[in-house]
Amino acid sequence: MALPLEDRLAITELIALHGHLADEGELDRLAEVFTPDVEYDLTDFGQPTLTGLPQLVDAALTLGPGNPVAHHVTNVVIEELPDGEIRARSKGLGIRTDGSCGSVTYVDTVVRVGSDWRIARRKVEARRVPLNGAGKF
Repeated sequence: MALPLEDRLAITELIALHGHLADEGELDRLAEVFTPDVEYDLTDFGQPTLTGLPQLVDAALTLGPGNPVAHHVTNVVIEELPDGEIRARSKGLGIRTDGSCGSVTYVDTVVRVGSDWRIARRKVEARRVPLNGAGKF
């Protein structure tokens, strides 16, 4: 069964909400975006995978001024996998306090919780090489 447009819009807004909550410091509202047992994979940055909302909040608070001052998400693509899982990929830009910018790809597994959607797993992939290394530079 194809994922209805209403669900696609709700998932896209869910992904966008994360940036608003993080930028405003409303970490107590992250349960509106993630499942309580979320797996937040930061291994591409040499960090561990965080498990659960308390670890996610603690990591953000520990990073303190190292957090981006602005999160921007774009290019959301939602896929229904053969096993019925919903995967959303999006591009993220983080603006730091010094004005520099970093780019990531978010790979999310999204699940229905009651009538709402939540991110159960997020892998944050660093974007460091143009064309993902294809070609000669």
